[in-house]
Amino acid sequence: MQRHLIAPRLVLAAASLLIAATAGAQAYPTRPIRLIVPFPVGGSTDTYARLAGKLLGEALGQPVIVDNRAGATGLIGSRLVKDAPADGYTLLYTTNSAHVIGPLLHRQHTFDPAADFTPITEALRFPAYLVASAKLPARTFKEFLALAKSRQGALSYASAGTGGGSHLACEQMLDAAGIKALHVPYSGAGPAQTSVIAGEVDFLCDSVGNSQSMVRAGKMRGLALAAAQRSPAIPDIPTMREEGVPVEAYVWQGVFAPKGLPADIRDKLAAEIARVMRMPEMQARLQKDGYDLVLQPPDQFARDLVAEQSMWARLIVEKNIKAD
Repeated sequence: MQRHLIAPRLVLAAASLLIAATAGAQAYPTRPIRLIVPFPVGGSTDTYARLAGKLLGEALGQPVIVDNRAGATGLIGSRLVKDAPADGYTLLYTTNSAHVIGPLLHRQHTFDPAADFTPITEALRFPAYLVASAKLPARTFKEFLALAKSRQGALSYASAGTGGGSHLACEQMLDAAGIKALHVPYSGAGPAQTSVIAGEVDFLCDSVGNSQSMVRAGKMRGLALAAAQRSPAIPDIPTMREEGVPVEAYVWQGVFAPKGLPADIRDKLAAEIARVMRMPEMQARLQKDGYDLVLQPPDQFARDLVAEQSMWARLIVEKNIKAD
């Protein structure tokens, strides 16, 4: 008789676990969520984290508090999330510059971007935008290529820091085009842009949102996008691929949780983030900045992280790029 009771008990136990898991997802969150941003206040990542956090907090019924923890190419903030409890109350809003490229620049990698976290979604991305000093005698991307090839190694380019997205995007372009140029790193996108406007450095791989106002003002020239297709924000600017240089280089912003986050909470967060990213307030900002909405599901995001890590690792080794 006892043997016949085992199966019903197992079914009952399994049903209880399912009910508990479902209840957990429905109840979450019951307190404020901390959203770690591994960059200073005021940059693009911080701006979008704050807007997304505000909308997400309203959708979830709990405050989402942005906590800026900058330093060490984003590694400080990332490690805080890596070591936090996997309960959904500590999340990371970051970029591939910090999360994928940052660890590769150090001899001892401090974490694996996919295996040591729970990827939730790649929210948005933007292509590298090649802008040049108005003092440079090149008004188009073709003229820029001809000039750079005629002065191999003589032109210089600014970046927001060694190993960042602006640095590696320019390296990709130079490599594909067969051009050599001098890299001049700065401590952030603002100083890098200022140096190009002043004509101290010749060009920069930036974003549409950060540079286009200066292009419209005539302080810089927009030459090309490292993208698969033209941007609606700047439809007159060609892609590098159109001009014979097959390069695509994107900076993305995405959301992570500590490793081991329950799947039901992960999926709830992914769905709610996707919903708020489609809201009119967010859409207007994305269109203004020339950013693309991506909203990859967690499993696809995790697979793409592995592929991207391999791509950047090869470039970093080939170019012997190291953290400052």
